Order: sequence, then structure tokens, then C-alpha cells
Amino acid sequence: MAEAAAYDAAIIGGGHNGLVCAFYLAAAGLKTVVLERRDKVGGAAVTEEFSPGFRNSVAAYTVSLLNPKIIHDLDLARHGLKIVPRQIDNFLPFEDGRFLKLAPGRTKDEVAKFSTRDAERLEAYGGWLESLADVLRGLVLETPPNRTGGDIFGSLHELMKTGRLANRLRRLGLATERDLIEILTASAGDLLDHWFESAPIKAAYGFDGIVGHYASPYTQGSAYVLLHHCFGGINGQKGRWGHAIGGMGAISEAMAKAAREKGATIRVSSGVKNVLVENGRAIGVVTERGETICARAIIANVNPKLLYRDLIEQAALPEDFRSRIAKWRCGSGTFRMNVALSELPDFSALPGRALAEHHTAGIIIAPSLAYMEEAWFDARKYGWARKPIVEMVISSSLDPTLAPEGRHVASLFCQHVAPELPDGASWDDHRETVADLMIATMDTYAPNFKNAILARQIMSPLDLERTFGLVGGDIFHGQLDLGQMFSARPMLGHADYRGPLKGLYMCGSGTHPGGGVSGAPGHNAAREILRDFKRRRRRSRLT
Repeated sequence: MAEAAAYDAAIIGGGHNGLVCAFYLAAAGLKTVVLERRDKVGGAAVTEEFSPGFRNSVAAYTVSLLNPKIIHDLDLARHGLKIVPRQIDNFLPFEDGRFLKLAPGRTKDEVAKFSTRDAERLEAYGGWLESLADVLRGLVLETPPNRTGGDIFGSLHELMKTGRLANRLRRLGLATERDLIEILTASAGDLLDHWFESAPIKAAYGFDGIVGHYASPYTQGSAYVLLHHCFGGINGQKGRWGHAIGGMGAISEAMAKAAREKGATIRVSSGVKNVLVENGRAIGVVTERGETICARAIIANVNPKLLYRDLIEQAALPEDFRSRIAKWRCGSGTFRMNVALSELPDFSALPGRALAEHHTAGIIIAPSLAYMEEAWFDARKYGWARKPIVEMVISSSLDPTLAPEGRHVASLFCQHVAPELPDGASWDDHRETVADLMIATMDTYAPNFKNAILARQIMSPLDLERTFGLVGGDIFHGQLDLGQMFSARPMLGHADYRGPLKGLYMCGSGTHPGGGVSGAPGHNAAREILRDFKRRRRRSRLT
């Protein structure tokens, strides 16, 4: 017999989605506790000192997808959040001495250096992509239609939800419906080959199709990953990327303040060992210290594979669910580094060590789609790309609080390393070698880079899993492909943030709309949890 619940809601994981969920639940009057394994909140959205005097966003590193409604509801500005835009969006240097800059109002002239035809097609492509991004924006804060075997009223609710979605899509028109099918199923490479002829602009846009996506840019479905990175914006400007002053941890800290203000309890250094199940219902958790915490709702802000593999007794799960969730695809091919710099990179294509607009951009080392595809082939064969894909963001170029005066910090977000190395090799034995390769790659384009490094922090896929619970180093908590999206995220029948056990919910990036620092899964899960609490109160009044 379970003891009386100490809380209405217990949230496993104090990442940003868990904090958002806690805010909404506490604001509605639910007694809520957040249990975070690490000694600080934020999950992968944290700022840490990785070398004396040098702080950086050590995992998630840039802002765009954070939902405007969540920013408003949590009043994050009042709680200290300030987001500043990059001076230009992206900078791509090339080994032949040319470069490409992407920036509002300037991209057309930049692309014309490579192809006047592509420059003329930019506006049409941008309008087309933005129209599809708007469709996605309209779905981000929606609970997907969910196949349910529940009571007739639940089934009718889902049927009506499906009908409303169908009517919404029908109003878009046949052409837009066809475009949606295309972008959900096509490859980013095929899409961009249709629109453009020059390698630089295809590389600039194609990079979004492989970020956190361990696949070739010509893999079917990668066009959606490209779109996923386009539905955000900052400070009211659609599609822009920026920096949170103080790093990504400033977002998490502001969320934690908002949740505490509403009455939520947030406990760090309180990892959860397992979920307690009684008579088919999740009733509480046991912490790593052996403490039992009971709650009427258990909400997991962790990768679904981690939740159902490690935290719940297998016999408590339905057999079909257990076998299917074991096949949940994880592994985003990501290798993450943070470096302390004595000076700014001096690019051969655009010389100069004084702070310039291109230093504030996302600096992309990936000159063509063919280069990206070869990197993926290499990673599958050798474990990592011999010519890797790197995006560098020099956070201190926009936020001097992160480094001593005259010094800088940079994030290196490196793509196409195998989540698991071939032949059973361990990332612990190869992480330094791959880090050296990433630095040598940057040195090819900015020859002072290696000598400017004062310190470095390395996170292989294995390190990301150990530190942040990113299974296989997966930044999205599960691949973004057609079989793991919308009503199938994380599984058909559980797209409504409810787990297979009564009282169990999910609020992390392994639910709709997926990865990125958006807060949307936490927002949506809270709405469904509150609906269930209201139903219970109605039933109790009737009995």
C-alpha cells in the first residue's frame, strides 16, 4: 500500500523543459518538486567555468527555438534573461580564399558572388521555407492527435483533434499540402539541388539538415531537420539566432526563478534511481540517496530510452511497448568542445584579429553537400570524419562577461562522429585524437587558431551521455525522422505526453515537437497533466 503522496507532481530532471513544466504546474496550484541529478539546473542548457576565468555554454550553445509564449508566460526578462542577436547569421570561409556571409538584407549580394541565378532565387526559396515554418510554428504548442485505446470520450476527443488538424491543413491549399509532404520526406540535398546550383549556398542551408542528425544530407527526411532549425527566432525576428547574456545557463536560471516564484521546489544533487510502480500506476520515485518521494504524477524530463530502460522495472511495462521503445533511435553524431582563446581567429579568407562581425556569427566549416556526405561515410566506416564538419560560435564576441578582458571563449559543435565506435572501441581512448583533428580543421581556415588555445574541454558522445543523459550523445533525445515525429513521438499511442503507466508523463525533447531549447514539450506536457487533474477533481465531486 502506497503512502500518501507528498507532492502532486514530481519531475525527473531539471533541464529547461522540466523547469517550464514545473512553472505551469506550480502556477496552477499543484505542489511540485523538480529532482535534478547534477549540482545545477538546466540539463544541457548550462553555463560553466571550464578553465579558470573562462565560462561558456558547455553543451547547448545558441538561442533561436525558445518559444515566445514561454518567454512571456514565465516573464523571463524580469528574471534576468537578455538575448542579443548575432551581427550576421553565418559565415562560411573556403579554402580557396572566398567566403560567404548570411545576414538579413545582405545574403543576396553575397550569394551573387557565386551565382547570380541563385541570388535571384533566394527570395522565392526564403518565402517558400518561411511559409512551411509558419505551419510548424502553429503546431509547436499543440498536443498531436494520439491513437488511444481508452474510453469513448477520450477517443472522441482525439478524433475531433484529428479533424481540426485536417481542416487546418485543408485551408492551406493543395500546393502547401504537397510542399509539406515533400519537406517531411525529401532529403535536404535533393531539396537544395532543386533550388540552387552553387555549392556555397547549398552548404550554408544544408548544414541545418545535418545538425544533430547523424545522416547524409541526401538521407530522406533530412529536409525536415533543416526546417526544424528554421521555425524559431529571437526578439520578434523570425529565423534569427542569438546569444543569451551569461550563456545558456541564464535561460535555465531564469526559468528556475520563475518556477520557484510560483511555489515549485527545485532540488539539485537529487538524481532519481528508479520510478516506483504499484498496481500499474507510477506512484513515486527513489532517489540515488535512497529517499522515497511519492507524487500523484511522475513526469520524466529525460530521453525516453533512458526512462524506460533504466528507471522503470521492465516487468511493469506492457510487452509491446517495451519491445518498441527498445528500438527508439538515438545518436546525433555530435562531438562538443569548448576552448579558451588568447585571441580571435584570424581567417585566411577574411584576415584580422580585431573583433569583426563575422566573429559573432555561426562560423561553418563545411564547404559543400558533398563534403558533408563524405563526412558521414567516413564516420560510419572509421568512427569519425577525416574532414569533419564544425560550427564555431565565439560566445565572448557578443558577451564579454564570459572571458577575461582581451580573451575569448568559443564553442565547437562538431558533426559526424559515430555515437558508438566500430569494433567495440571506446570513446575514452579516442576523444583526444578527435579533438586534435577538430582543432587542426579550424587551423586550416584560421592558421592562428591552434596556437591561440589556452585550454579546452572535450565532450565525446559518451561524455555527453554520462554528463547530461544524452543517450548516444543525442541532443534531440531521439532522432528527428518521420517514424519518430509528431503523433509517433515517442510512440504511436503516447504522443500526448502520457506514458504507458497511469500517473506517468513525459515532458522532454523525446516528445513533440522534439529537440532544441524551446520549452515547448514542457509547456505541452503541463497542459495535459493539468487536464488530468481537473478530470480527477470532477470525478471526485460526482462520487
